Amino acid sequence: MEQIYTIPVNEAFEASGADKACGCPMCALYNKLEHNELEAILGASMMEPDIRIKTNHEGFCRIHYDMMLARKNRLPMALTLQSHLDELYGEVKDGGLFQAPGARPQKRIGELEKSCYVCRRIDFNFEHMIETVVYLWDKDEAFSEKLAALPYICLPHYRALLAAGERRLSKKAYPVFAKALADVVMPYFEELRGDVDWFCKKFDYRYGDEPWYNAKDSVERAVRFLRGDLHRPPELGKPDLRAGGGLQ
Repeated sequence: MEQIYTIPVNEAFEASGADKACGCPMCALYNKLEHNELEAILGASMMEPDIRIKTNHEGFCRIHYDMMLARKNRLPMALTLQSHLDELYGEVKDGGLFQAPGARPQKRIGELEKSCYVCRRIDFNFEHMIETVVYLWDKDEAFSEKLAALPYICLPHYRALLAAGERRLSKKAYPVFAKALADVVMPYFEELRGDVDWFCKKFDYRYGDEPWYNAKDSVERAVRFLRGDLHRPPELGKPDLRAGGGLQ
């Protein structure tokens, strides 16, 4: 199945290697999946009976409710909510001779708090994209150069790639893959530490006249590196990783 995802993975890695402002390619892939799922659920998929059955049961997490609200496409969202609320009402309504008071709503609401139709769909496809990175590195010699050219990989996706590599690669190949990832992550990690350190120093009067170098946006970059750059609406564009840069 990993071969299905080779085109988007290659494109994301090539884009990040060619333009540092693209940031972590895995974050870009996640955001693209998320955008596609939200567009579909507020578009053609909204009226498909089999999908409505799933959204009625799973609902959506707060992040994806907020992202749907931000799209200002209220009617499709209202229609989805209409059937979800109708079905959920019957499932959480308390009562029954053989049920303890409150047991039914506790069980069903507890299930709902842990489920999201969009998250499940993204997670399924994104896991295969993670596996595809390992597959391409193992099977395509040119992909190693694309990996080496990346500006950075965020820490959550660094961990995910290491875990996938450990599962998929031989004992001989995995250490080489782990080193290739570390060669991308650790230099950026060191650079970021220096940039944040300089950012802090700039608020000391003794350094007031010194240049900012690459530190102006170091706080924002540190957050993206530590936790990923997910849930980015397409209209915001890619993060500008240049010193002092905003959003393009």
